[in-house]
Amino acid sequence: MNLELRNLLEIWIWKFGFMIIGIDASRAFLGNRTGIEEYSYQVIKNLRDSLREERVVLYLRSNQIVDFDLPKNWKVNVIKWPRFWTQLGLSLEMLIHPVDALLIPAHTVPIIHPKNTLVVVHGLEYEFCSEAYSWLEKFYMRLTIRKSCKWANKIISVSENTKRDLMSLYNVPSKKVTVVYEGYEKNHQSPVTSHKSLALREKKSGQLPVTSDKFFLFIGRIETRKNIVNVIMAFELFKERYKNDYKLVFAGRPGYGFEKIKCQITNSKFKDDIIELGYISEEEKWNLLKNADAFIFATLYEGFGIPILEAQSVGCPVVASNNSSIPEVTNSSALLVDPNSPDEIAEKMKKLVLDQDFRDDIIKKGFKNVERFSWEKCAQQIANELKK
Repeated sequence: MNLELRNLLEIWIWKFGFMIIGIDASRAFLGNRTGIEEYSYQVIKNLRDSLREERVVLYLRSNQIVDFDLPKNWKVNVIKWPRFWTQLGLSLEMLIHPVDALLIPAHTVPIIHPKNTLVVVHGLEYEFCSEAYSWLEKFYMRLTIRKSCKWANKIISVSENTKRDLMSLYNVPSKKVTVVYEGYEKNHQSPVTSHKSLALREKKSGQLPVTSDKFFLFIGRIETRKNIVNVIMAFELFKERYKNDYKLVFAGRPGYGFEKIKCQITNSKFKDDIIELGYISEEEKWNLLKNADAFIFATLYEGFGIPILEAQSVGCPVVASNNSSIPEVTNSSALLVDPNSPDEIAEKMKKLVLDQDFRDDIIKKGFKNVERFSWEKCAQQIANELKK
């Protein structure tokens, strides 16, 4: 038996009698994951326990490696396609080796796809924060998300708010959309030795210990949509009104509009109290969250907001925006503010750090809130939709 015939026979035996589910894993195994990349990674990782009877194929790009063990009924297919990987490479794979169902957890649906195709929509922020995106980004996202919603027979929305946005802006039928909340990665790091000591990284000179007993924290992309300028203005008001030694810490990569944000920091009279860490490791993230006096998440619009849950899970109280999906995700467990009002943000910052009883109550509510969310629940619900 020649090699080609043997390979075809092995494929036939592997497929015979089982439902075959394909998953676009091209966003899951990138270095330094953020946002939808982390979502894709966690969903795929947790689907291992939910897809035990089906055959599962993970589609990866060249040079990507799965960094966790796969069940025997799972396999990896590396698609070596240099450009237009989804629309050409993945489409061709669907044509040559069709599957019964296809999951797109963090990208766009290929032109050629099975009838049972499920796409996850993470939010339509670009429709509400036009100033936070370039015209090319807006054009691309509108085109790909509209097409994906049209081509897929099922849509997963990460929040009720995003479902409403899809229905009102893109005329997506309600029955086509299922809401499945995201999860959050629980802290598996060793406990920090001191609750109030913090080693912050100073970018210019590598590792430099900086002691700060009191600080507010933001973790995420440093970009216009995250409303960083208004957070800085709120911090300045907080410092001016209440004379204190608090610091403001930003951790994350630069994004769209970073130049304006950097200028705001440079020109601030409290610039020495504003610390930029850049991209941080998981260990650094959890140490920061455990030690911060509050997590400030006053974004302009959000599809879900995983950082809120990560903060609450380790007892860090949250100040967050009163818009988009955030009231739904926080469920009265955070201090909600108008993101366009630095004054209101500053007052909530003060409330959290000066009123201990109130602070303790918010922390308690935060612990209760995160019990509603897990990647295990998220993956199980997605698996159920794939099998229908």
